[in-house]
Amino acid sequence: MAAKRKPSESALAVTELFPPQGQWTERDYFALPDTNRYLELSEGRLIMPPHPTYSHQDALKRLFLHMNAFVEKNQLGVVQVAPLPVRLWPGKIREPDIFFISKEHADRIGEQACGVPDLVVEVLSPATRETDRSEKFFEYAKAGVQEYWLVDPEKRSIEVYTLRGQAYEPFSLSGAQACSKLLEGFCVKPHEIFTGA
Repeated sequence: MAAKRKPSESALAVTELFPPQGQWTERDYFALPDTNRYLELSEGRLIMPPHPTYSHQDALKRLFLHMNAFVEKNQLGVVQVAPLPVRLWPGKIREPDIFFISKEHADRIGEQACGVPDLVVEVLSPATRETDRSEKFFEYAKAGVQEYWLVDPEKRSIEVYTLRGQAYEPFSLSGAQACSKLLEGFCVKPHEIFTGA
């Protein structure tokens, strides 16, 4: 009779099935079993962001519903929510909280992963705030994402940045409302996105 493995030994055996950090490829990434957890690929490393908070999910849901209704009504393209992989360039896969792909770029929509979106939204949480404001700010600009929204439930603020050249510049820093340059005519007010705002 085989000796029963301890939980830590079982976990170690599972990790041996996968590449070490720094050596992950897209092939390895897409061979992972389906999961509802966000998993990103960056610099050969598999990244698992922490679970989102209630306020994060609430703001995400409300903004998605507003944006999706506007995009569908005007037949502008598609709006999707994570988890759904987005390939910024080979070996760089992120899972934005919300993203928009215009109908002109419908060829970027894939079953397993999508290409570079036209607009990306990241909802900040304490664990992701630094990455969303630094690494992803640079990466989305480098990939050519035309508009980047940062939604902060803690501060009840929405910042909209548009790509100029290879860098983002502020377009709409929410006071009374936040508006999109790309989705002309789309604006939201903080009280529509943040509970109790």
